[in-house]
Amino acid sequence: MHQLIILFVAVASLLQVSCAQTKKTEAITTASIETPRVIDDRENQVIVHKGYTVSYNKDTRLPNWVAYELTDVEVNGTCKRNNRFYPDPDVKGRQADNDDYRNSGWDKGHIAPAGDMKWDGQAMLESCYFTNICPQNHNLNGGDWRSLEEKCRDYARRFGNVYIAAGPVVGENKNGTIGHNKVVVPDGFYKVLLVCKDGKYEGIGFYFENVAGHKPLTVYVKTIDEIEALTNIDFFYSLPDKSEKVFESIVNLEIWFN
Repeated sequence: MHQLIILFVAVASLLQVSCAQTKKTEAITTASIETPRVIDDRENQVIVHKGYTVSYNKDTRLPNWVAYELTDVEVNGTCKRNNRFYPDPDVKGRQADNDDYRNSGWDKGHIAPAGDMKWDGQAMLESCYFTNICPQNHNLNGGDWRSLEEKCRDYARRFGNVYIAAGPVVGENKNGTIGHNKVVVPDGFYKVLLVCKDGKYEGIGFYFENVAGHKPLTVYVKTIDEIEALTNIDFFYSLPDKSEKVFESIVNLEIWFN
């Protein structure tokens, strides 16, 4: 069995296309690498902001996904965050507002964290648009979810950049809705990451239930394939299939947690 595993990893390595080769042969832009696509018929208004792109669902009043690239330069930004939240001026249809969250028992949880937008004042402001916000358990928001946000900044410093896509999972909608706009409370949250190490793409996924608790981040790890099955969203689809199949099906924990 051990020999079979070694053989599989060796074959997978041969199949994977290098980062440099991908960018050269496919002429892929930075924006298109991290941007996912929804593969079902849910509401999907794609809005491009300065620091992130969002797929907004006016039925749930939530993002389907939020995607962006975070670089080693951007994590050293100094713009300060304020604690105000704003309607997204580009939304078509209803969206959440502050009254929905008031006395709801749920945090206004960022999907693209304000801490990743310190490099620019406009990007910081847009991170507080309600299209980037979800009802989130207070303990999760300030605990394990925040720990992963900090880990992502470490990855950006270590690898030079990291491609990030994240969002809510409505699931069975166990927690109903909040407020007069009936904002859906997600069952959980996902995040997928992609980096380039030694000329090869490496990917990882995470899934958190929308509940209190504290566990090592490794407990939340999933393959990107598993997150795609959970969300019905296709991540990093612009990359060549033979490369995508490798980094979406395998998680090398030594790369992410060494």
